[in-house]
Amino acid sequence: MTGQTTPRRHAVHRLLDGLRTDGGVHVVTGEPGCGRTAFLEYAARSFRGGPVWHVRAGSGRCAPPLSGLRTLLRAAGRSGPAPGGAMAGDALLDVLGAAAGAAPPLVCVDDAHLWDAASRAALGQAALRVRASGIRAGLLLTVAGHRPVDPELAELPLLRLGPLAPGEAARLVDDTTDGAVDPDVREELVTAAEGNPALLLALVGRLSPAQLGGRRALPRPLADGEVLAGVAGGSLTGVPPDRAGLLLTAAAAARATGEPDAAADLVRRAAGAGGDEPLPEALVLSEGRIGYRSALLGRAVYAGAPPELRRAAHRALAGCLPDTGVDGVYALLHRSWAVTGPAPALAAALAAAAADPDSALPPGPRRRALARAAELTADGAERAHRYTAAAEQAVLAGHSPEALRLLDAARSRPAPAPSRGSAELLRGAVLLADGPVDDARESFLLAAGLLAGADDEAAGTAALGAADAAWAAGDPASCLRALAPTGAPPSGPTAGGPRSVLRDHQEGMRAVLLGRFDRAAGPLRRVVERGLACDEPQRLLRSASAALMLGDTTAARRAGARALAAARTAGSAALEPRALEYLAYAELRSGRHQLARTHAEEGLRTARRTGQRNTAAHHHAVLALAASIEGEKEVVADHVAAALRTARRHGLSQAATLAQWAAARADLGAGRPREAAERLGPLVRPGARRGHFAVWMLAVPCFVEAAVLAGRPDLAPEAVEDFALWAACGADPQAPAQLLRCRALLAGADAAGPLYLRALDRHEETAGDFERARTELLCGKWLRRRRRPGEARTHLGEALRGFEGCGARLWAQQAAAELRAGGAAPAGAGAGELSRLTPQQLRIARCVAQGATNREVALSLSVSTRTVDYHLRNVFALLGVRSRVELVRLVGQTEKTGAQL
Repeated sequence: MTGQTTPRRHAVHRLLDGLRTDGGVHVVTGEPGCGRTAFLEYAARSFRGGPVWHVRAGSGRCAPPLSGLRTLLRAAGRSGPAPGGAMAGDALLDVLGAAAGAAPPLVCVDDAHLWDAASRAALGQAALRVRASGIRAGLLLTVAGHRPVDPELAELPLLRLGPLAPGEAARLVDDTTDGAVDPDVREELVTAAEGNPALLLALVGRLSPAQLGGRRALPRPLADGEVLAGVAGGSLTGVPPDRAGLLLTAAAAARATGEPDAAADLVRRAAGAGGDEPLPEALVLSEGRIGYRSALLGRAVYAGAPPELRRAAHRALAGCLPDTGVDGVYALLHRSWAVTGPAPALAAALAAAAADPDSALPPGPRRRALARAAELTADGAERAHRYTAAAEQAVLAGHSPEALRLLDAARSRPAPAPSRGSAELLRGAVLLADGPVDDARESFLLAAGLLAGADDEAAGTAALGAADAAWAAGDPASCLRALAPTGAPPSGPTAGGPRSVLRDHQEGMRAVLLGRFDRAAGPLRRVVERGLACDEPQRLLRSASAALMLGDTTAARRAGARALAAARTAGSAALEPRALEYLAYAELRSGRHQLARTHAEEGLRTARRTGQRNTAAHHHAVLALAASIEGEKEVVADHVAAALRTARRHGLSQAATLAQWAAARADLGAGRPREAAERLGPLVRPGARRGHFAVWMLAVPCFVEAAVLAGRPDLAPEAVEDFALWAACGADPQAPAQLLRCRALLAGADAAGPLYLRALDRHEETAGDFERARTELLCGKWLRRRRRPGEARTHLGEALRGFEGCGARLWAQQAAAELRAGGAAPAGAGAGELSRLTPQQLRIARCVAQGATNREVALSLSVSTRTVDYHLRNVFALLGVRSRVELVRLVGQTEKTGAQL
């Protein structure tokens, strides 16, 4: 049997596209509440082939043999008694074959595992023969995912419905509540449901309007035993009492480790089960480990068990584990769940074992152990300290919302100022990655005040965190206040100690904000060098940040790559998205857009996985900028919208400015300079709407080009003079050449030529094919309009090659159009131009050239018509053709010369 986890939206359309063209058979499965029935209902409604025969859940489950098949044949219009044995499958195959002669039919059978065995056997036999005979008919069968697939259906291809993605789950909550839900409440609902749609809807239905709106506290736990039983309890009916203990023990064992399974011998010994005793259907044994087929079912078993039985299971597990090493921590954790009320000695032992720096215990179990130790602690200060330590491990494990809940618990008891300062320092770090950055700044400032005198190093870290938050918000005044010298001397045994690194970073950052790059270079260079001399992820991230402020993209890339490796080695999941963010920005500043895109795509995945929406917004902005180079309009729009959603909600001025710049650059690349100028004008010109203070100048070259091409050069001079100040600082290797290009665009007819040539000379000193190609293009345009076609062709050819080399397709199209306008065919015209298409674009171009309609192309390639429309627009743009007739001619010329598509 083959298995595949597929996002349900794409799965439905992919299946239906295949069923319409070639037929097919799939067994759809998934855990209780995953939406198998809804999946089938949607497929039945969406099918546009022949007839749909839909047998819904419950049909044929309690009748005589072959009752399920009789129901299906009746739905297909065949009356009379159902034949038995092999003839039953023959009858169904005959019905399908007859219907397929006109148009492919679709058979939908929900809960096929509830059919009688004879009906299942006939259905499975017919399905196998449909696959082998090539009959154009589709069969979609659903079966429960918490038990093995029945042998009668086991040879059919399996499609496993995975959990809803967080974005899809959030949309389901909004649709169900008509948007009347607080964003933080929605986040908790999505997290608690773990992608299960039925559980998500049950949790929403449990809450009052005041709770949904965030005006009243949520029940704890949010997903309790009653809710879980309502979603999954029916799947456990019929479990023999002597096996119920094994189910509970397996769930309790997995609770300690956070893993989906546990060692089989441990579970069996703790449950008192023999090694050869068969497992309940809900459990599966694989490579010596026992786990639930459905994680939701395991949660329901544990939450629904009586408390005394849960405690007994934990006592048994603790008694079966050794007292040393990682297993010793798990033994203590199980013992802690077996007691009620305060237990100071056990809490102290558990906290000490979980905090052992030499232990190989991952952050997730450390967080559980420290949180449980806090719950068993009576002393308020010690309890707050342990909750804060648990929150720190939650951050390292990538669970930011859980970290904030633990920090709220730490606040609930009185504690000394240093303890409260440590908690606020951690809260600021969490909010900086996933929350309003103004709130993060205030937490950092509070932490700095509470820690001053008690822990100067931590106080300095808090002050620098407040500056980082103000920087992200685009608030230079607050940033400078956070960086104001305190007069405290550096601490540490050496001048290169942690405090001196913090002081250097503060001084360098302050100098940058004041425009004193001469004073910034020394301190920031020391931060870079000291960071690169160690393997500590946080210091390497500081090194990457300082290198970017210096404009040293080589050092920034090196520090970012080492920070990523160090974070992965240390198991610090929360630091990976930030390391990838610095790497992506460094590659972007270096003109390596494809590498920036690769890092940002990975960074976006890790940011989503660890709940860091602010970091995700920055990755969306990088992806929008990279896509704006490549001319992917819809991709740019999607990433810009995603970045701005979070940026506006959390006050991320830097991410918002980058996203808007990406949208404008996409307009400029597509030949829409007026739209680009209108979008960029407020960002780069003086005024209240000017973009982020560290980013707006990067967009000035685009604005100047757009304004000139739009016939409004009068808008640009002031921005160019501001940009000249930035270029003189030396913090951007590309800026000097870009400044000369801007001056050439604004210069008189006779003065532009030398400026373009000087700009091209400066480009030789830096990397970045894209910026050089833009200067070559503008120079070529100027030369062609000055009636110097030979020189123009040289520069336009260089521009075309540069754009093609970095994947800037629409910009390459502009260069090719200028070459054609000058009477010269671009190098590689015809077959060469077709070779620039992606494989999917080539297939679509070939189909269209053969006379196929967009719908026929979609059916042929098993994609949607919308996908064909999108790719065909890009084909037209890349090849510079305006109609299907021109495309047919171009493809025909290529085939005539023997070129391969």
